[in-house]
Amino acid sequence: MTKSENNWPKWLRDDGTVVSCTEKVKVMTENFDEIKQIAQDALEDGLLMEVGEEQMREALHKLVDELVNPYQNRHTDHTSK
Repeated sequence: MTKSENNWPKWLRDDGTVVSCTEKVKVMTENFDEIKQIAQDALEDGLLMEVGEEQMREALHKLVDELVNPYQNRHTDHTSK
């Protein structure tokens, strides 16, 4: 999979403004490229080990659903970034 095949969203803050810092966007793109490749590898490994595709997809969705936001109560001033 080439990085050009990934069409990640435009990253937005909670207030709807666009995250436009080039370095922040680059980090987000790299993170999502890596996550996608790891998830693809896990799916393929599971299928090769005869785990059902539906169960693998459900497990990956559950993993994402269980991610914790450690910053949910933090007030952020975006003007300084």
